[in-house]
Amino acid sequence: MDHDFQQYGAWRTRVAAALAAYRDGLRQADLLDPASEQQFARALERLADDRLSIAFVAEFSRGKSELINAIFFSDYGQRILPSSAGRTTMCPTELLYDASYAPCIRLLPIETRAQHLSTSDFRDDQGAWTVFPLDLSSPEKMHETFSQVSKTRHVPVEQAQAYGLYDPEDPDLACAPVENGMIEIPLWRHAIINFPHPLLKQGIVILDTPGLNAIGTEPELTLNLIPNAHAVLFVLGAETGVTKSDIDVWRNHIGAGSGRLVVLNKIDTMWDELKSDAANDADVARQQASVARDLGLEESKVFPVSAKKALVARVTGNQALLAKSRMPALEAALYGELIPQRTGIIRSQLGADLDTLGQARQAAIATRRHRIVEQLDELVSLRGKNQGVIGHMMARIEQEKKEFDASVQKLQGTRAVFSTLSAELQTTLGMEVVQRQIDTVRAAMESARFATGTRAPVRAFFEEARGNLYASNAKIAEIAAMIETMYKRFADEHGLSLAPPIGLALDRYQAEIDRIEGIYLKQFGTATLLITSRGTLLQRFFDSIASRVRRTFRAANADADAWLKVIMAPVEAQIRQHKEQLKHRQASIQRIHDATDTLEQKIRAFEALREELDQLAARLASLALDVTAELSAEPAA
Repeated sequence: MDHDFQQYGAWRTRVAAALAAYRDGLRQADLLDPASEQQFARALERLADDRLSIAFVAEFSRGKSELINAIFFSDYGQRILPSSAGRTTMCPTELLYDASYAPCIRLLPIETRAQHLSTSDFRDDQGAWTVFPLDLSSPEKMHETFSQVSKTRHVPVEQAQAYGLYDPEDPDLACAPVENGMIEIPLWRHAIINFPHPLLKQGIVILDTPGLNAIGTEPELTLNLIPNAHAVLFVLGAETGVTKSDIDVWRNHIGAGSGRLVVLNKIDTMWDELKSDAANDADVARQQASVARDLGLEESKVFPVSAKKALVARVTGNQALLAKSRMPALEAALYGELIPQRTGIIRSQLGADLDTLGQARQAAIATRRHRIVEQLDELVSLRGKNQGVIGHMMARIEQEKKEFDASVQKLQGTRAVFSTLSAELQTTLGMEVVQRQIDTVRAAMESARFATGTRAPVRAFFEEARGNLYASNAKIAEIAAMIETMYKRFADEHGLSLAPPIGLALDRYQAEIDRIEGIYLKQFGTATLLITSRGTLLQRFFDSIASRVRRTFRAANADADAWLKVIMAPVEAQIRQHKEQLKHRQASIQRIHDATDTLEQKIRAFEALREELDQLAARLASLALDVTAELSAEPAA
């Protein structure tokens, strides 16, 4: 599997190199306006930061950590992640590689649950994390450091309630106090392991979740990490099959779909030495069929494996045992689900970018060609003309300059309207508006006498968020229509070729708000609210919902700000270039007026410029085709 993902990484690198070469070609030709420059930068950033997230979800003691060890870390010759009987992963744990950090494990203290912030809100706050360096030269020491994810502590009942980890009225949090009134809770809320493994360097992110009860107590899992994972491996025990809690989590948090696989682990517990291999295989097949039936899946989506035997086989080099563990089939399916899905997304996004960039390139070249041809025709028309005619042409160019300057002056009025509309956009999209709505709904929820009374404020919160995005979309459409009208009028008046202004839509952010509300409704139907205390509801979910909505609006703001900065850029660039062209024409005719013998030289020079422009257009079109060719190639090529 290392080889497969390395091929995907190499494909992504080739696409990025071709895209960078295309950008550099446009830049060297002085055909790259600020809007296109920004579009290139964002496309290259997406390719560089592309990550493939794989989440492992299961009840405790189903072998998730052992499965991760077997798939990703067997080359270390021992277990890297803690794996033993009972619960070993007490907090959500991400394994990834970020070159800006030294190899380490970053741990978020459980005390942060007392604040109105989600795990994501702490990601960029380095002071909030406890950091342990990793000694890469010693697997034993690494294993010892990784054991931090297993650590727990005992706290009073009141403190556990403040953290949202205990609620006597909530069956999902039925954590019984120990004899002295203390409760065992995880020491850490979240762990991020920064590890320079080859697969992690390729952009793989592994999410190891605690037992299924943690899915209810850490909303970040249900709101963000699990739904956004490109692949989810739902791990069951071969000896237990599908339990009621398994079915609930599968239906409410995972579900069948692209990248969703079920792993029937620990099939070695079904290997009966008194039976033939065929009989053992038949028992496993029956359990596989039963699991598929219970979860409403095709049997081909359920993968019986033995992670323990696969790890032993790889450490000892026992190929027969590896085949018997059935791990290679799971790995092949994982790659087959992940890579086509991710390459499809990249092709779709980058294909749209290339279309927009191609239109801008063709418009810029058409404008440049128009100017060259116009000047060439003008110079050819001077052949055999007397000084009076040349003087008349100089006067005409001077008049063109005055008319152009007057037209540019009119644009100042458009800029004023543009500034006003941009300011109005902030009244519906600004972060201050979002925070006021969050504060309002939190106050309304706190004043509700019963948990069911929180439904109306939360519903109103989502409606307001959607309404703000709809209003913002309408304002953006109004700005775009105004700019497009200005583009067309200006281009028609001065014979320019301008590509349509780059568009912007906030539809994907509206879809994200809908998705967040869908998760909330699934988690908190009427029945759930009747048995969940108001304090727990507030602590467990609304703060994470608010955080997610804040991030959604922050991303929408970033898109809108970037769009507003560049939407006027193409016409402003054309204004500068047209002014230079008029100035150049005036100077050329003046020189011809002073020395008519330079006319033929000028004509030949402009003919050469026209030929060079045609060659440049062909060269840039070839660079664009190179990007398309690399994008269309298969990663394994």
